[in-house]
Amino acid sequence: MSDDPSGIPAAGDAGGDPTPADGAPADAGPGDRYKWVALSNTSLGMFMATVDSSIVIISMPAIFRGIHLDPFAPGNISYLLWMIMGYMLVTAVLVVTLGRLGDIVGRVRIYNLGFVVFTLASVALSFDPAYGGAGAMWLICWRIVQALGGSMLMANSAAILTDAFPAEQRGMALGINQISALSGQFVGLVLGGLLSAWDWRAVFWVNLPFGILGTVWAYRSLRETSTRRQARIDWWGNIAFALGCGLLLVSITYGIQPYAGHTMGWLNPKVLTGLIAGVVLLLVFVLVETRVAEPMFRLALFRSRAFAAGNAASLLASVARGGLQFMLIIWLQGIWLPLHGYAFDDAPLWAGIFLLPLTAGFLIAGPLCGFLSDRYGVRAFTTGGLLLFSLSFVGLLLLPITFPYWAFALLIMCNGMGSGMFSAPNTSAIMSSVPATDRGAASGMRSTFQNSGMSLSIGIFFSLLIAGLADRLPKALDSGLRAQGVPADVAHHAASLPPVSTVFSAFLGYNPVQTLLGPSGALDKLPAHNREVLTGKEFFPHLISAPFHHGLVVVFATAAGMGLLAATASLLRGGPATQAVTAIKSPRITAGSGRSN
Repeated sequence: MSDDPSGIPAAGDAGGDPTPADGAPADAGPGDRYKWVALSNTSLGMFMATVDSSIVIISMPAIFRGIHLDPFAPGNISYLLWMIMGYMLVTAVLVVTLGRLGDIVGRVRIYNLGFVVFTLASVALSFDPAYGGAGAMWLICWRIVQALGGSMLMANSAAILTDAFPAEQRGMALGINQISALSGQFVGLVLGGLLSAWDWRAVFWVNLPFGILGTVWAYRSLRETSTRRQARIDWWGNIAFALGCGLLLVSITYGIQPYAGHTMGWLNPKVLTGLIAGVVLLLVFVLVETRVAEPMFRLALFRSRAFAAGNAASLLASVARGGLQFMLIIWLQGIWLPLHGYAFDDAPLWAGIFLLPLTAGFLIAGPLCGFLSDRYGVRAFTTGGLLLFSLSFVGLLLLPITFPYWAFALLIMCNGMGSGMFSAPNTSAIMSSVPATDRGAASGMRSTFQNSGMSLSIGIFFSLLIAGLADRLPKALDSGLRAQGVPADVAHHAASLPPVSTVFSAFLGYNPVQTLLGPSGALDKLPAHNREVLTGKEFFPHLISAPFHHGLVVVFATAAGMGLLAATASLLRGGPATQAVTAIKSPRITAGSGRSN
C-alpha cells in the first residue's frame, strides 16, 4: 500500500488482470437473474431520459404555438435557449453530486427516486396552465425538476450495472445500456414529429407509461448489492462545483445570444463575469476537495491512468460530438430537405428519419465492441473507434452542401460506429478502475465530463457556425431580398439582424424568410410571385448554402481535431487488459450496513 495520504498508489498502468477492489464478492455479482433485471430496468430509465431530451427539441415549434409565444420576438430568445440547453445544463451540474450521494445512502434508492421525480415532472409539464412568457417559464422550471430526476437515473445506472455484472460482462452490459440511451434520442426525434402534430402536450404524456412501469418495476425488483460507506456530504465542495460549473455553462449559453449590436454575446460584461467567476469557483472547488476528508469529487481517483485517460477521452469526444446532431439537423432542415422538395414544416420529422444511419452505426458497434472488449481489452476498440469517428468528420466537411444521400448516410453511420466502438468499452474501463464503494461517484464524474463536454460543444459549434455566417450571410441576404423587390431599407435591416435567429429558425423548422420579414409586414406588400419565391422551398437554401458551408467546414474540422485528441488520450490509458481496479485506502465496510468497522 502506498504511503501517499490519498491512499492511491501511483500505478499509471491499466494493464494486468482485473483485481477486485474490495474482495471477490463485489465483482462476482449478486446473481445471474438479478443482473438481467438490473440491465433491463436501467436501460428503460436511460431510454426514457434521453427520449425526453430530443422529443422536446423537435416539438418546440408546436410547443411555442401552443403557449402563444414567438421565440424570435425581442427578448424571447432566452426562452428558446433554456428550452434547448436547460435540461443538459442541470444534468451536467448535478450528476456527480447524486452519484456520490448514491455511494452514501444507496444507489438503488437514488435511482428509484429519479423515476418518481421524472414521471411527476412530466405530468406537470403537460398541464402548463399559462401562456406567453409565463407559460415558457412554467415549462423551463419543470424541465429543471425533470432534469433532477434524469440526473438521478444517469448518475447511478452505470454503477448499478457495474455492481450487478462480473468484470468479464460489463462491457456488453454497458453497451446495451448506452444503446438504449442513444436509441431514445432518435426515437424522440420521430415521436416528437408525430405527436406534436396532434397535441404538443402529448410529447410529455409519452413519458407516463415508461415512468409508471419503470417506477413500479424498480421498487419491486432492484435491490442494494453494493457496500455503503458512512460519510458526510461534502457541502462546500458541492456548492462550489454547482455554482462554478453552472456559471460557466450558463455563460456559454448566453454567449451565443446577440448583444449590443454584436452577432454574439461574448463581450457582454455579464457573460465575461460569469466565465471568470465560474473558473475561480472551480479552482476553489479543487482546493476544497484536496482538504476535506470525504470529498464529493474524488480527485485521488485520477492517479489511476485508466480512470484519468478514460475520462479525458470521454470529455474530448463529447466536445467533438455534442453539437453534431444540431449541426446535421440545421443542414438537413434548412438546406438539403427543402431543396429536395420537403416543406419547412415537415422537415423536423424527416430530419430525424434521415439521421437514422447514425443510430444504426451505434447499434451495430456498441454491443459488439462492448462484448469483444471484455475479452480482448479496451484500448484497441476505444482508440480505433475515435479514429474512425474523426475520419467521418473529415468526410463530412468534404461533402458538397447538396450531397448525395448515400454518401451522407455512410459517413454518419461511420460516425455512429466510431462512437459505439468507443463508448461502451471506455465506460466499462472507467467503472472497473475504481473500488465498488466509489462507483457512484465515478459514474457521476463520468457523466459530468460527458454532459459538460456536450454543453461546451453546443456553445462552441454554434459560435463557430454563427461567426462563419456573420462574415458572408448579410451581403448575400441583402442582395437576394432586394432582387425579389423587398425595399432596400427592409432588406438591409433583415440582413443586419444577428444570424442566430436564422440558424434557430432553420433548426426548429420555421420558414427563415418568414421569420426575418414577417414582423415588418414586407411580405404582404410584395407581388404574389415574389412572395411565393421568397417563402418557397429553394430561395433560402440557395441563399444560405455557401455561407453555411463555410461555417460548417470550420465546425467539422474542429470536431475532427477534438476527436484526434480524444484518441490520443485513449491511447495513453495503458496496457491491453480490460480493467485495472485500483485499491483506495478506506475504512472497512460491512456490506449494506453503512458502518465502518
